[in-house]
Amino acid sequence: MQPLGAAAEKAVTDCPPSPRSWLFVPADSNRKMMKALESEADAVIFDLEDSVAAGHKEMARELLGLLPERLDRGPERWVRVNPLGTDEHRDDLDLLEDLDVDGVVLPKAQCGDDVADLAAALAPRCLPIHAIVTETAASLFGLLSYRDCCSSLAAMSWGAEDLSAALGASSKYGADGELAFTFRLARSLCLAGAVAAEVQPIDGVFADFRDDAGLIAEARAAASEGFTGKLAIHPAQVAPINAAFTPSPAEIDHARAIVGAFEAQPDAGVLSVDGKMVDRPHLVQARRVLARSR
Repeated sequence: MQPLGAAAEKAVTDCPPSPRSWLFVPADSNRKMMKALESEADAVIFDLEDSVAAGHKEMARELLGLLPERLDRGPERWVRVNPLGTDEHRDDLDLLEDLDVDGVVLPKAQCGDDVADLAAALAPRCLPIHAIVTETAASLFGLLSYRDCCSSLAAMSWGAEDLSAALGASSKYGADGELAFTFRLARSLCLAGAVAAEVQPIDGVFADFRDDAGLIAEARAAASEGFTGKLAIHPAQVAPINAAFTPSPAEIDHARAIVGAFEAQPDAGVLSVDGKMVDRPHLVQARRVLARSR
């Protein structure tokens, strides 16, 4: 492996911890929103899009405006607006002018220009943007465009349900019960696109909120591949997701050993740690583990 440059190492070291669990909640239900805010989710996404019927969207905006003030602790507050170019999107932007939120989730993003357009519409307020980047057929061809699109981009996630509808697919799954190739491709492109853009890669939802074993397996697999968080659709999914994306004590100890070894020999390119050879890319990964452990 080739060593990474000092700038890349510093970027990883300086990167703050990112949300592991992103819990969707329909904004037209005050009861569900309050329950979400009381959960252990790292981030709550108040949804104004798919989970809110057209006739309830104005009521949802009114309820969002009545949310209680933040306590000292609690999840980050994000809002999923309606897609660009719709009347509902413009109404959502009007709401955001006075709403105390940590960021905006943009659905059905086609390319990086969509994120730049949203950032411009939000100006002068500089809210972080989490783009859902695989919900249309055209979006699969533009994942690299997020790399240089906008400094407001903070996270990218992928969605299978809208993509399935856009493609006219009768099922997202193959005969073996696993995701079909097209949807695995969308997921991989999201991961690679997010890493290329140096933003947080977020895995999509696990729809069966009663299947704890399936969720745990999927979340652990996503973490091992490089995703650093996962979307949730029910409070019961939050704890398994947080656990899957939290490094284990053994992983933390190993990461500390790698960082300590390079601090002791800062000019070394390759070192032996726990009987295995490690180099600068291992150091970068170790620092990521320690950042996630916070």
